Amino acid sequence: MRFSLNFSASAALFLVAAAATTGAFAPSAALLTRRQTTSCAMSTEAAPMADSGVPPASSQASDVAEEEIPTNLPSDVGMDYVPLATMLATGQLAEADQFTRDALIVIAGSKEKGRDFVYFTEVKNMPATDLATMERLWNKFSKGKFGYSVQKKKWKQSKGDFEAFCSKIGWTTKDGDVERKKRWFGASEFIYDVKKAPEGHLPLTSALRGTSLLKQMLNHPVWDNDDWKKEP
Repeated sequence: MRFSLNFSASAALFLVAAAATTGAFAPSAALLTRRQTTSCAMSTEAAPMADSGVPPASSQASDVAEEEIPTNLPSDVGMDYVPLATMLATGQLAEADQFTRDALIVIAGSKEKGRDFVYFTEVKNMPATDLATMERLWNKFSKGKFGYSVQKKKWKQSKGDFEAFCSKIGWTTKDGDVERKKRWFGASEFIYDVKKAPEGHLPLTSALRGTSLLKQMLNHPVWDNDDWKKEP
């Protein structure tokens, strides 16, 4: 199946929310959620995103090329990743990011437990097969600029310094002489353009209540070598 690849600046977000302060959840636990979401750059005063948080798929075309949509996309839990491949190939970055967020909820086993979020402690439950499948797609259709494996390299280059990491992958901006985290709410300050975005810019991960989720995602064993690159 072939599509005209139209990379866009559609606002996309991979983000997490802080856990509710209840007996069931640790007050500081980082959560992956579909509806009440905050970005890495979001201030604590920002309101949660409505519905899925994905804006309309209107786009600013930045690149056009022909790409073939892969259909052999393995999953250990029965996920169908053809929709993700199609979204990324056609430049629907917002929809692709929402799909990725939903997929993580499934592959971590959270959805099966009746939850629509993932604790950072559950990242270890995510099958390497599924993470590798999604990573290959993000990597392929961003020409190697997006994905967790790219972010892990940037994390290492930053020597585990979160502030340096955010600056390196373009999650910060300057107000005069003051450098601050970018905001996604209102008019998003993130760059949803494959050609213009820095390496590792997407997907976005919240660190509003700490960097545990981000660290767990980047430290998953699947990124320990390049086996994830092997096509099935």
